[in-house]
Amino acid sequence: MSVKFQLSKRLKVGILAVSVALTGMLYTTPDNNALAAGTLRIGNMGEPASLDPHFISGTWESGIVGNLFLGLTTEAADGSIIPGAAESWTVSDDGLVYTFTLRNHKWSDGEPVTAQDFVYSLQRILKPETAAGYASLLYTIKGAEQINTGKSGPETLAVSALNDNTLKITLNGPAPYFIAQLAHYTAYPVPTHKIRELGKDWAKTKGMVSNGAFVLEEWTPNSRIRLVKNTEFYDAGNVSLDELVYYPQEDRSAVLKRVRAGEVDIQTDFASSDLKWLEKNMPDYVRIAPYLGIYYYPLNLNDEVLQDKRVRQALAMTIDRKILTDKVLKSGELPAYSFVPPGTGNYGKPAEVSWKELSQAERIAEARKLLEAAGYSKANPPTLKLSYNTSENHKKVAIAIAAMWKKALGVKTELYNSEVKVHYASLKTRDFQAARAGWIADYNDPQNFLNLMESRNTSQNYSDYNNASFNQLMKQAEMEADSVKRNDFMRQAELIAMDELPNIPIFYYVSKNLVNPKVKGWIDNPSDIHRARYLSITE
Repeated sequence: MSVKFQLSKRLKVGILAVSVALTGMLYTTPDNNALAAGTLRIGNMGEPASLDPHFISGTWESGIVGNLFLGLTTEAADGSIIPGAAESWTVSDDGLVYTFTLRNHKWSDGEPVTAQDFVYSLQRILKPETAAGYASLLYTIKGAEQINTGKSGPETLAVSALNDNTLKITLNGPAPYFIAQLAHYTAYPVPTHKIRELGKDWAKTKGMVSNGAFVLEEWTPNSRIRLVKNTEFYDAGNVSLDELVYYPQEDRSAVLKRVRAGEVDIQTDFASSDLKWLEKNMPDYVRIAPYLGIYYYPLNLNDEVLQDKRVRQALAMTIDRKILTDKVLKSGELPAYSFVPPGTGNYGKPAEVSWKELSQAERIAEARKLLEAAGYSKANPPTLKLSYNTSENHKKVAIAIAAMWKKALGVKTELYNSEVKVHYASLKTRDFQAARAGWIADYNDPQNFLNLMESRNTSQNYSDYNNASFNQLMKQAEMEADSVKRNDFMRQAELIAMDELPNIPIFYYVSKNLVNPKVKGWIDNPSDIHRARYLSITE
């Protein structure tokens, strides 16, 4: 239960306090009188592709879905893991068999939530025909990978309902993060009876059935999503808010204007260029905190130019991360030279790129040699298309990196922007050359980051990286009970990846939220998860 609490302490040591010096703005103080009691308005920074837990993958989706559903475990107000749909559980001595006792609770239409609903849900997400992009996260469960890859049927999954209130799950190997993993939306229950009645349309309209603190009342695409309090929720008496309204607008500065006008209570990200003005004029709104995440550029290894490791290394070496964090963003991010952020679980020091200690001038000199060895020169440079999703910060970072590549290597870079849903769809279909991506930990363990480069992770392995040694080390880590040996396997795997660089690590995140001071119950945490069941609004 204390995993994420311990992480918070470590990150406060490992991630420094925020530096704030940015450009000014000419806005006035917000009018908070527009707040409606019991209603929380949220600038969501993206339109969800779905509200079905089996068809989402982004933080702009999980924030909504996490208020609709309740997994076996869930998050407390501080982000730590607590019992959810399961009120208790036991673990076998070998760490492989988990037996959960469900609390008596209901779906929002009054039907009981049963252990069989969890069996159905886990089988459904893993069926190849479901085509759930995030199914590989559940490969820790015995039989899951074989089902998802079409080698066996869903009935072979080692998940069973011993009775209506008792669920048994058997793992492939010891997984110390499994209880935290069950709070993730891939492990949420979905209503068996409604899916059998309505098919895929069950999660699209008012009347959608869920077991969390809120239910869907309205979804007007690209306008708003409205949730209302679920009166059937087992802890409804302790839920203060009556209504949540999500706005999908992605323009950070435009959403800030709505915050100022009292039309939005929480903005889940803001442009770094707004920070100086915010600190001066709305300091009580600004919430910046350590965040367990990596900002990186995946490189498509199906591309002829980027198949050459020397090109990838040259591109990575000529990015001046200190300029990006200290001069471009200036909101507390830290330069990244590993893929796993420092302070993750009990991993210790992550494996870093071999050239970290070189000066920037030395890196550029080495990068030029690598590019020349690959057959390029400043007179004959490679051309790249760099894709990013809509965000002032992503645009600024892309422009700065393109300029660094041009100056150091002569690389010609075309920038391509699209909305977040379209951007990540292109990454999943490998319809890109180089791109911006970010990963926020689903649970506090290095495996959750390194899994992005396993060949069996066909959805989030955007670069299509496939290294036999890397894959084997990750499989060994999966089956290893000894934490020291397990971490060593993963560190060896990360070292391989930091040499081959299918993904270029750029910086470690901080979370940047604007929260109206009238919103109570908000606790900054490294997962940046803030379930609305714990929040309230005071007048």
